[in-house]
Amino acid sequence: MRLISWNVNGVRAVMKKEFVSSLASMDPDVLCLQETKAQDDQVLEALAEIEGYHIYTNSAVKKGYSSTAMLSKKKALSVRLDMGIEEHDQEGRVIALEFKDFFLVTVYTPNSGSALKRLEYRQQWDKDFLVYLQDLEKEKPVVVCGDLNVAHRDIDLARPKPNYNKTAGYTQAEIDGLDNLVEAGFIDSFRHLKPEEIKYSWWSYRAGAREKNVGWRIDYFLVSQGLHKKISVVDILNDIKGSDHCPVVLEIKAK
Repeated sequence: MRLISWNVNGVRAVMKKEFVSSLASMDPDVLCLQETKAQDDQVLEALAEIEGYHIYTNSAVKKGYSSTAMLSKKKALSVRLDMGIEEHDQEGRVIALEFKDFFLVTVYTPNSGSALKRLEYRQQWDKDFLVYLQDLEKEKPVVVCGDLNVAHRDIDLARPKPNYNKTAGYTQAEIDGLDNLVEAGFIDSFRHLKPEEIKYSWWSYRAGAREKNVGWRIDYFLVSQGLHKKISVVDILNDIKGSDHCPVVLEIKAK
């Protein structure tokens, strides 16, 4: 299965760009979208011209905010929205599709915000999200993808020192949250196959950051321990435009 994750920073906005041709060229079996910034009906309307995919959506209570969607060529065996925790389930951040061999979860992890105002909430989210994934793992292996809003190591952002413990996405608390996922057996597929490669998935719109490649790797595919031998391809598609993020890819061998 060819799986792609992409924070599109507004599904209606990206549809006005080269999204349709990009989707055709990437040809995923499942496309996981974060930050659709649209209600369920608006997502379906925006994607109306897309053929050959079942579309699953989870929108925030607040209109035009957060939200996720998944497009799958194969119909999912089951669909689960959110984590079942009211505090976390207001912003449409989690969808889990069940397939024969694994759950595929897409997540748009909360940003800690300017001045780290939401860091404490973010830490609670990270703890609860790990428990949620472990509960799914009791049923079958898990592939989790999305914008995790954290660079894991110095290699994962262009300017680690000036951002460490000062900027959302590179505080020790957030790094610890991802460490906890890895220690629980969720493997960072990109680093698993490409331990030394420097490649980013997000760039600020400011100061020509993308042109200068002053970026961050904050979009991931993590897989349960038992699936790591099935990983065949990982990549970050820097050439695909339309958002401040670019798509990330995981190809996983079926049984």
